[in-house]
Amino acid sequence: MIEKTIYLEGVDPLTFYGPNNKNLDKLKSCFPKLKIIARGVEMKVLGDQPEISRFEEDVDKLLDFVHQKNQLVEEDIEHILLQVDADFQFSKQPEEDVIIYGNQGKAIQAKTVNQKKLISEYHQNDLIFAIGPAGTGKTYTAIALAVRALKNKEVKRVILTRPAVEAGEKLGFLPGDVRQKLDPYLQPLYDALGDMIPHKKLEGYIEEGIVEIAPLAYMRGRTLGDAFVILDEGQNTTVNQLKMFLTRMGRNAKFIVTGDITQIDLPERRLSGLIKALDLLKDIRGITVIGFDTRDIVRHKLVKHIVNAYEQNKSNIENKQ
Repeated sequence: MIEKTIYLEGVDPLTFYGPNNKNLDKLKSCFPKLKIIARGVEMKVLGDQPEISRFEEDVDKLLDFVHQKNQLVEEDIEHILLQVDADFQFSKQPEEDVIIYGNQGKAIQAKTVNQKKLISEYHQNDLIFAIGPAGTGKTYTAIALAVRALKNKEVKRVILTRPAVEAGEKLGFLPGDVRQKLDPYLQPLYDALGDMIPHKKLEGYIEEGIVEIAPLAYMRGRTLGDAFVILDEGQNTTVNQLKMFLTRMGRNAKFIVTGDITQIDLPERRLSGLIKALDLLKDIRGITVIGFDTRDIVRHKLVKHIVNAYEQNKSNIENKQ
């Protein structure tokens, strides 16, 4: 009889073991000849070598499943290990258009033509500008791509940033220190990540610096290599700010800039850095621009009509301001 320690790398033990250790109990029932002791990310296994080898292979299958689906229940263990359903086939290849599986196995996938185009262009270009109105899934799709790249170890870290521009509100009147004042601007990024990474795991990533959510000013002076970097609300950068951001790009980096040039909150007479960049960089190889429109809106059905109504009356509104 020998003893072997197996580590649950990159997964939440609570997800793997299940509520009240139901998954662990199911796994133990599949290997009655082994003694299995689980503590945190470690599983100690005692038994004969052939049985332990088979156990390791099956645990690898389950870990692959959790990495892909972000969930594991007793039925999954039966399907994967016992093959109780001949029609069930587990494959590492995701379903068509699925970017990743979020919390509770939620499939996060491209739903529109331009969301699919963003995924396609990601493989061809290192800098992408995703431009379009609110609700088109620009930032959400970009963050899903970033989380997938992190899971697949294509990058070592994910950095999400936004300019802290006051959209009709005064930052100085918000309570708290500088970080607490800025957090409301960054909350949409936290929300998107919260759909895709379990809460405790996300907290750990943030503490370790694997995931960073920070105001644009924090990017100055840095070189961002081996990273997937997303600048959200790019229309609210000045020309110098966006130039600063784009020149942070290091080796093995992917940059996506999202923005809506119809919602610029900069003070009057300040040129949006995004508009300038789109003009200056449009013909450079390795850089692409994807134009989202109202057909890509995936929020409430009324959002599309609201955006269209404002666009149709844009000149009248601007003249009266």
